Amino acid sequence: MPRVQRKYRKGEIIDVEITGFAFGGKGIAKVPTEQGDFTVFVQNSLPGQHVKARVIKCKNRFAECKLEAVVKPAPTEVEIPYQPIPGAPYARLPIEEQLKLKEQTALELYKRIGNLEIDGIYEGMLASPMTWHYRNKMEYSFSAIGFDLASAEEFDGFALGFKHRGTWWKVENLDADSGLFDAELENGLKELRQFFEASGLPPWHPPKREGFYRFFVVRRSLHANKLLLNLVTTSDELDQFDTQGFIDLCVKIWGERIQGILHTINDDKGERVEARSGSSSVIYGEEKVIERINGLDFEISMSSFFQTNPKSAEKLYSLVVDFAGKPASEDAFLMDLFCGTGTIGQLLAKGSGAKVIGVDIVESSIEDAKENAKRNGVENVEFYAADAGKFLREYPEYIGKIDTIVLDPPRAGIAPKTLKKVIELGARRIVYVSCNPSTQARDAATLSEAGYEMKRLKLVDQFPHTSHVEAIAQFDKA
Repeated sequence: MPRVQRKYRKGEIIDVEITGFAFGGKGIAKVPTEQGDFTVFVQNSLPGQHVKARVIKCKNRFAECKLEAVVKPAPTEVEIPYQPIPGAPYARLPIEEQLKLKEQTALELYKRIGNLEIDGIYEGMLASPMTWHYRNKMEYSFSAIGFDLASAEEFDGFALGFKHRGTWWKVENLDADSGLFDAELENGLKELRQFFEASGLPPWHPPKREGFYRFFVVRRSLHANKLLLNLVTTSDELDQFDTQGFIDLCVKIWGERIQGILHTINDDKGERVEARSGSSSVIYGEEKVIERINGLDFEISMSSFFQTNPKSAEKLYSLVVDFAGKPASEDAFLMDLFCGTGTIGQLLAKGSGAKVIGVDIVESSIEDAKENAKRNGVENVEFYAADAGKFLREYPEYIGKIDTIVLDPPRAGIAPKTLKKVIELGARRIVYVSCNPSTQARDAATLSEAGYEMKRLKLVDQFPHTSHVEAIAQFDKA
């Protein structure tokens, strides 16, 4: 049999029609060859679209590609009254169609990766209460290299908005409401950009790794309708920056909605908001906002992790409390691992009356969690800033006394060693919240081998117009 030749070269631009869809937002195209169909995966594309895609990896039977442009939209797509942005590739697809695609591709993972039979335990997919303007945090980038949406061409100048899809150096100016965050904030961003440009200080030049303006980050409280702003710059020519003028303009545009304004100095060369070394100071108002989830108030700093879609998170957390249920005995403990600002831990403590232990490696999140518990009068919860695996080794007295463990790990899932330590605790029940069903399906197979049977499974749409989907599963020890 003749050896199959690779059909494309890395970096090649190809035109394909998307006919299928895989988990994680990968559109599927089939290209006929003498040896049979050659499969092309294009991230962030939809069935029915005709697209241009750049090949990033090519094997004998398939190629992985990045979406360059949609040449022809899918018949199912509709017009929307918002500026299109790279972070919402499915915004033009009706939400009902988005949910169908997410549900279908996510459920396939549990059968294929976890070898699980989910008939009878799957409880459906919960839609987000807010389809538009649901996010509570957004990060905008500066660049000296822009991308013009109208002409689809790169330009040298001053850009503030979102990075052009597939690049780390080009930025699309955001001139209007994106539909994902806050309409008033984003409609005022153009005026702020004009102020920055008029200052004469340069935006960050990614290839040269130099410049002054780097990021503009905004966190908002949906409950209080307040904004927390963070301007991230380098220290180059800092004395030339009109700090008061910046504050005055922000107050003019957004008025009393501003809870506080921060200025962060970041001289790192990497493309990250958080600097390994630098400083952040409050130059106006306060440094935190308060969000309310299921009747509890949470004080959140700019860097703390908090669910990006608070209204959907309320539904998710109610499910967590429901899945966890009541402890089997009065002296049983509940443990909330990867607890962030302590939202789940406090809700568990309030709902069950049992003692709850919350653990997270991010110290600022734990400090917020402690203050939040104090504010809400939740006394039967304790928070620790520690690595989850090390914490479990240091507190062996909890073995045999933990009734339920709630896991809410990062996208990569739980490290195998940490999952082993969780299993060794011998909890009666494990409630696993995941922002990546593929890693949850993988870990479900490990839990099954350890004697934990999946009893309930539900999907939650936390991020409309993207490929992301949240999953919550209940495992009971046989």
